[in-house]
Amino acid sequence: MSRRARPEPLRARIARRLGLTPTTQEIVEEWLDEAVPAAGGAAALDAGCGRLSLLKPLKPRLARFTGVDIHPPAKPLPWLDEFAVADLCRDTDAFPPGTFDVALSNFTVEHFADPVAAFRTVGAWLRPNGWLVITTVNRRHPFVNLYLSIPAGIRDRVQPLVKRSAADAHPLVGACNTPARIREGLAAAGYGEIEVVTTSHLSRAWGRTWPTWLLGLAGDLVTHPFPGRRSTIVARARRMEA
Repeated sequence: MSRRARPEPLRARIARRLGLTPTTQEIVEEWLDEAVPAAGGAAALDAGCGRLSLLKPLKPRLARFTGVDIHPPAKPLPWLDEFAVADLCRDTDAFPPGTFDVALSNFTVEHFADPVAAFRTVGAWLRPNGWLVITTVNRRHPFVNLYLSIPAGIRDRVQPLVKRSAADAHPLVGACNTPARIREGLAAAGYGEIEVVTTSHLSRAWGRTWPTWLLGLAGDLVTHPFPGRRSTIVARARRMEA
C-alpha cells in the first residue's frame, strides 16, 4: 500500500526533514495493512469515524466497511458501506458480537468518558484474533497536558484555532491518555498482544495556521528524543480467543 500517493505538504516535508519520523499515519497504515488479509473479504470498523479514514485505501480488500460515531457525519461518507450512530462507552448492542476483523479508533480515545468500556465494546464486536488499532494524544507531552487541563469553556474557544480544521474540534476528556494507561486499559478490556509506541505529531495536528504549526513543531522537536513524552500514542491490540 502506498503511504504517500500525493506529494506531502510543505509543513509535513519540513517535519520529516527534521527527523520527526515515523509519522502516525505511517505506523497506522502499516499495522492496518498487516491486519487486513490481502485476499480480501474482511470486515472493518472505523470507530469514531471522521471526515477521513486511514482504512479507506484498504477498501478494495474489504467486504464490509462500517463507520460508527456518537453523531452522524455532517456530510455523507461515500466510501462507507454503512454508518451507525452509537456511544461506544454505552451502546454495546449496536453490532452483533464477532462482526469485524479489524477496528480503527483514530484520535477518539481522548473524547471517551469511559475508555475501558469503549475498548470492551469494540472488542466484543471483533472476531477472535481481530485487531484494534488506536491513535490518541499523550498527556505526558507538556503542551498536550496543558491543552487538556485548560478549563473547558476556554478550551472550547481555543480548540478551533489550533486544530488543522475547525471541524476537528470536539469536547475533550483525556481520561486514559498516557502510554501506560492505554496499555492498562486495553489489558483490562481483555486484549492481548498489546503494542504501544509514540510519535511526534503535534505540528501536524496543530497545523491550521503558521503560528500554531510552529508552536506544535517546537513541542515536537523538544520531546522527540524522549519517546514517553511525544505528543501521540499509537497502539494495537488483539482480541484474544474466548
